[in-house]
Amino acid sequence: MSSQRWYRLVTLLGTLVVTAVIVVTARSTPVQQLATNIPVLSTLPVRPHSQSELFVETAIAVAVVGVVFTPLYKPQPRRILDTASLAAYRTVFAITILATVGYFDYTYRLPRLTLIVAALMLLVTLPTLLMLVRRRPRETTRAVVIGDDPNLIQTVIGVADFTVVGYVAPPTVRQKLSTRWDREQLDAITDGGTIGGKGCIGGIAQFPEVLTEYDIDTAVLAFKQSDRKEFFGTIEVCHQHGIDAMVHEAHADTLLTDEMERGPLVSVVVEPWDWQDRLVKRGFDIAFSTVALTVLSPLLVVIALAIKLEDGGTILYRQERTANFGDVFTIYKFRSMIENAEAETGAKLSEGDTGSCDPRVTRVGRVLRRTHLDEAPQLWSILIGNMSVVGPRPERPALDADIQDGVKDWHKRWFVKPGLTGLAQINDATGHEPADKLRYDVKYVKTQSFETDIKIVLRQVFQVLVDLWEILR
Repeated sequence: MSSQRWYRLVTLLGTLVVTAVIVVTARSTPVQQLATNIPVLSTLPVRPHSQSELFVETAIAVAVVGVVFTPLYKPQPRRILDTASLAAYRTVFAITILATVGYFDYTYRLPRLTLIVAALMLLVTLPTLLMLVRRRPRETTRAVVIGDDPNLIQTVIGVADFTVVGYVAPPTVRQKLSTRWDREQLDAITDGGTIGGKGCIGGIAQFPEVLTEYDIDTAVLAFKQSDRKEFFGTIEVCHQHGIDAMVHEAHADTLLTDEMERGPLVSVVVEPWDWQDRLVKRGFDIAFSTVALTVLSPLLVVIALAIKLEDGGTILYRQERTANFGDVFTIYKFRSMIENAEAETGAKLSEGDTGSCDPRVTRVGRVLRRTHLDEAPQLWSILIGNMSVVGPRPERPALDADIQDGVKDWHKRWFVKPGLTGLAQINDATGHEPADKLRYDVKYVKTQSFETDIKIVLRQVFQVLVDLWEILR
């Protein structure tokens, strides 16, 4: 069994078993009587329980803790203090959920005394467990090269100053190579031959399995082009598995990389946010979208009726937009143009973004666009996690492809979740000015923080209120 599988198994089973044992222990009468000797706990009752109650209460606690600890089952090198703090935070989060359940009149809720005793024990044992079995950062790196360019694969293997166990090549490489020399190199790739003294250990479809089977902690990308499907798909797999990603310096300008590194291979900043910041940001997204949808719900009904009454067409329309790492997701907007506005022209930017009058925009649509209320249905996308309140605005894949041909750094926007608003929006930079828009988006990616998000949201809300006041006046 590889060390990654062993780590996942031990942390999962260990967390579940430790939680079950602690809940049973904390629920026992001797332990509770001992706990009531503590002055602050002396007023809490020691409540008797049946075996069925104990079983259900233990199962609930195990389920909650097991789910909350899911991110920690990923085998990722961490320092001992990072491991302890992450485990302690997850423990507090799980206890908070169990305490919230206790406020409801639920038959099998954990009694307060049991919850307090169990919480104290879990805060000690679970971080200790994770520290004991944590995956230590290696002094040496075990890497795999993945790509479709034989020359670049050979170059990467030659300049790597760490252990390269082999390379991974996608089947689509056959469609990209045409010369006889390339065909010979292709045969070496697909038939298990060697490049730079290293053998082929799998295809791109097997890349996740390769990471686990060979205990890989670093992937070096060696693609001819940084395209959406393979290049960024590989980076996304690295992100999901907690694996470091590196690229040749030839691709460094198009990606978000560690600017302090110098050399032929540079590290990709796969996750610009720290875990604490991600949690706070996601909590803010959920709170903001929930409150906004609740407060705006009467207005959303009025907007829907106005759109329907104007021309009898559909109320919402859907579009495919680019998400993290070049993925695609669906967003919904209030229809602000005539039906099938792009049937003849295809995807194109609205002339209204430049201050001109777009004849495709309806009367209701002009008001909605002026106040940005046509974007309101995207609050649902924020709530379910496809978008964030603040981030680079997602573009349509067709427009993304056109823009990135002329702006080489455009891909850097793909390293954070797309947002409802952002630095570019509050500074009136649109898709008609891709260089300016990218400058603001990259600045946000590099300097993002919760404080920055709050400032952007406040400025955007102020702008919306000003626009609404001018319309009503």
